[in-house]
Amino acid sequence: MGSLGTAAMARMDEQLPWFRALSAEDRSWVGLVAQAGIAAFVEWFSTAGEGRRTPSIEFFGTAPRELKRSISLQQTVDIVRVVVEVVEAQTHELAAPGGEDELQQAMLRYTRDVAFAAAHVYAREAEARGSWDARLEALIVDALVRGEVDDGLHSWAAALGWTSSPVVVIAGHAPEGDPRAVIDGLREKGRRIGMDLLAGVQADRLIVIVGGAGSVNDAAKQVVARFGVGPIVIGPEVPDLHAAANSARAALAGLKASSGWPDAPRPVHAGDLLAERALDGDLDARRQLIESVYLPLAGTPLLDTLATYLEQGTSLEATARLLFVHPNTVRYRLKKITELTGYQPTEGRSAFTLQVGLILGRLAESAVSWCALT
Repeated sequence: MGSLGTAAMARMDEQLPWFRALSAEDRSWVGLVAQAGIAAFVEWFSTAGEGRRTPSIEFFGTAPRELKRSISLQQTVDIVRVVVEVVEAQTHELAAPGGEDELQQAMLRYTRDVAFAAAHVYAREAEARGSWDARLEALIVDALVRGEVDDGLHSWAAALGWTSSPVVVIAGHAPEGDPRAVIDGLREKGRRIGMDLLAGVQADRLIVIVGGAGSVNDAAKQVVARFGVGPIVIGPEVPDLHAAANSARAALAGLKASSGWPDAPRPVHAGDLLAERALDGDLDARRQLIESVYLPLAGTPLLDTLATYLEQGTSLEATARLLFVHPNTVRYRLKKITELTGYQPTEGRSAFTLQVGLILGRLAESAVSWCALT
């Protein structure tokens, strides 16, 4: 048994480049496993006639857990093949006269069980790793939803192989069925399309974090079919996972306020729900509307023009009469408002958003004045 183990190690060193690259400690452990396998075969073969029907394959337990992580299943198969070749090469020396065929048949049966045992070991390790990955994924999604982003988040993501940017978060209702199956399906989808995907089911919500998409719409297109019925909200694109909490916050706020716009497209961008989010109490949406609508117009005739135009039911003529200007002047000012804010006052949804932004700006200005007085 000692000479067979030594010969097997020499053959591995000669034929397997990856074996030569192992550390001395790992090479030593591989040698012990190989010798333990040979010893187990000799013991089983010597008592095979005494009713022992199935070989006892326990020698993989001699290897430390770290070795199973540094040597793949394919490499384990290579080791088994080399050991079998070494033993087969000495069949005539090992077998009793006339017992060569019996020894070879026994080796075939034994190596079959060794292959099954190796597959079982790696399957068990894969299941353990899968459970660990699932816990990490849930922690990442939960941290982003709660906005608790620190260096640990990147460590968790790196352990899952996350390397992609930019990042976008998409929120919607979870489909019926096993949440684990939903998440596994999304992860498999990510592998097929070459994008990083993390997902979590929290109560009736499904939250998907997509990395590496060419655009926000591309990211949504890949995962929208995985959501249940109801609205789907796409958060803004952010440069990396560390900033994904902002995207998650916007997407979830949009999902919460989406009932205020029943006819919204599916999916809908969180930025298109700024007015509903602001009315629902989202401070980020309120700040964005004040900064994008009220402040660019404050202190200019455009602000009065917009307020009058909206109060007069978007009538050019009524607005011009109240402001004592020509209707073309109103048209020019409305065009400037569109250029400054990105919202077109003559369009229904944009007019509604401008109205909300105008009111929020006035309230904020009034609050500042009140604080100054008190």
